[in-house]
Amino acid sequence: MNPIIRFDQVSVQVREKVILSNISFALFTGEKAVLCGKSGSGKSSVLRTFIGLHAVARGGVYFQQMPLTPVSVHAIRSATAYIGQEPVLGAERVRDALLLPFQFKSHRNHRPSDVRLIEVLNRLHLTADILHQKSSRISGGEKQRIALARGLLLGKSLYLLDEITSALDADSKQAVFDVFSDPRLTVLSVAHDSDWLARCDRIFELEAGRLVQVGHYGNT
Repeated sequence: MNPIIRFDQVSVQVREKVILSNISFALFTGEKAVLCGKSGSGKSSVLRTFIGLHAVARGGVYFQQMPLTPVSVHAIRSATAYIGQEPVLGAERVRDALLLPFQFKSHRNHRPSDVRLIEVLNRLHLTADILHQKSSRISGGEKQRIALARGLLLGKSLYLLDEITSALDADSKQAVFDVFSDPRLTVLSVAHDSDWLARCDRIFELEAGRLVQVGHYGNT
């Protein structure tokens, strides 16, 4: 089986500062992995590098054996749901934000019904009322779950998650855990939440832009 994500001795430099150095790992379909380390260790930079937001100085990044290049980056982003700590929903109201991707030609024929919207929202412990709310008025945790709902509606199977449970209460966290218990979904995440770490297959520990250890929760 070929990995869905592979970093091969990847180094990244931003404004003459090395932020990632010789990072190598592989993530296979269905695996859940988490990047850990102190603030500034490079965790979020790994996610951003995979979707082409940081240029690779040395080494190679691969998605299903396809190298990340200026040409392939669009295909990689199209196949990936990236959910940051403060997602930009891109529309004034939540309903429009959820339906935004379906305005584009590639998704136009798969526009979900209101019944489907509500079904996905309920999975994430969000009520139908939120559809009519302004995106600027909902909480950070709600924005993260709306962004996750959008990925589910689009049928994404690869998720890059940056502290997705940090603003959630226990019930909302459990709803997110239930979604990602699906073995068809592959996850590369950044988290400090011990409950999330305990549900991940592997933990990648970073220090000063280097991958220093690979392990499991309680045994890193």
